Amino acid sequence: MARKMLIDGELNQSNEQESHYDFDLFVIGAGSGGVRASRFSANHGAKVGICELPFHPISSDVDGGVGGTCVLRGCVPKKILVYGASFGGDIEDARNFGWEINEKVDFNWKRLLQKKTDEITRLNGIYKRLLSNAGVKLFEGEGKVVGPHEVEVTQLDGTKLSYSAKHILIATGSRAQRPGIPGQELAITSDEALSLEDMPKHAVVLGGGYIAVEFASIWRGMGATVDLFFRKELPLRGFDDEMRAVVARNLEGRGINLHPRTNLTELVKTEDGVKVFTNHGEEFSADVVLFATGRTPNTRRLNLEAVGVKLDRTGAIKVDEYSRTNIPSIWAVGDVTNRMNLTPVALMEGTCFAKTVFGGQPCKPDYTDVPYAVFSIPPLSVVGLSEEQAIEQANNDILIFTSTFNPMKNTVSGRQEKTVMKLVVDAETDKVLGASMCGPDAPEVIQGLAVALKCGATKAQFDSTVGIHPSAAEEFVTMRSVTRRVTAVSKANPNL
Repeated sequence: MARKMLIDGELNQSNEQESHYDFDLFVIGAGSGGVRASRFSANHGAKVGICELPFHPISSDVDGGVGGTCVLRGCVPKKILVYGASFGGDIEDARNFGWEINEKVDFNWKRLLQKKTDEITRLNGIYKRLLSNAGVKLFEGEGKVVGPHEVEVTQLDGTKLSYSAKHILIATGSRAQRPGIPGQELAITSDEALSLEDMPKHAVVLGGGYIAVEFASIWRGMGATVDLFFRKELPLRGFDDEMRAVVARNLEGRGINLHPRTNLTELVKTEDGVKVFTNHGEEFSADVVLFATGRTPNTRRLNLEAVGVKLDRTGAIKVDEYSRTNIPSIWAVGDVTNRMNLTPVALMEGTCFAKTVFGGQPCKPDYTDVPYAVFSIPPLSVVGLSEEQAIEQANNDILIFTSTFNPMKNTVSGRQEKTVMKLVVDAETDKVLGASMCGPDAPEVIQGLAVALKCGATKAQFDSTVGIHPSAAEEFVTMRSVTRRVTAVSKANPNL
């Protein structure tokens, strides 16, 4: 089959001179981005090889698994635990809906953990079959780059295999990082948190990002005492400040102890757990301490600098708008490039790579209006610009529309937890620049609104849309009154 390939920046028809390569494409890393790029490149007629470390729920230098972080030790198992934790509140709420729950309700952590492990094992098999069905050759072992067109795979028995490839794609993702404080080895990361043998009774979580907030919600929903420590005044730095405050209020309402502007300075092992010291001189005892303080690109063992591939100061691979490195034959997608570290974005980047290099359709990933969610309980989801981003970027005044209400379910259950919705609109063009929601089913609602924003919808078009009643989502098409008008010269508070 003839293939159109991008060679030295130009699209050319493949020819016999390229046949001396073992593969048209060799991919290091079989996570979401790597698997997508491999399959789609193979569908375009490329001969593709891919390598990945052997499967294990907890990643290391020698363990990984086809499916990658999201499928095996990230989004998917995390969401399973969120579902499990949510039943605790649902059981409480059920009483006012007529359910007589007279006996003590017990939670079996080990059963949920086994179900989680069963599911990620199943998904690992599915991803392997996807590669096989696409004709991609899978190698189990650790890959590294040894030349612009050469990779080396170290197999489980230590045997080293060398392969040449016209193009090499790095898709090794990222891994959790630990702050360098005394006793840091006593803490766990999100990898271990998804595979704990015993459910913690008292958990300390360090971090203000989505991973920290999600695990705090999970463990609290399962009955643990949770203390959440973060450096800023509010968690979720980078999100809309108003929505951050809503999340913080909900976390406290669910019983999580928040410690803003607080860092951990030392961990000390005790007979029954870990003693935690803060920068304010406080002491806390816990049986589990989770570090959720960010992730770092997985480039350390790839030999990239020896080959001449440029990295930034965080270790991320520098790429151009087509995901190409400074070495023309080497490319990178996903978290290893530290652009927008979301699984669907890695999928987009992998798709664009395959189209560009093997499909004859040069394609740049589009990072505008990418929706995302924080699976706290209840969840937060957003698309487009936050109020602060809109003010920063705006040439015109910004109109803010908000709606705060008690969901129908809560009016019956008695749960005191408001849903908050928000639209950010350009006052001059009427274009909806951003939408956010914190409340039940927020990600399901925002995914639909993302289509509208991608199409450039105006507030008038939102207003002319008929709502579904009774639903929370209809609030997005019934917000008629402006909450506030913000002039373009206003600036956000950097201390939050």
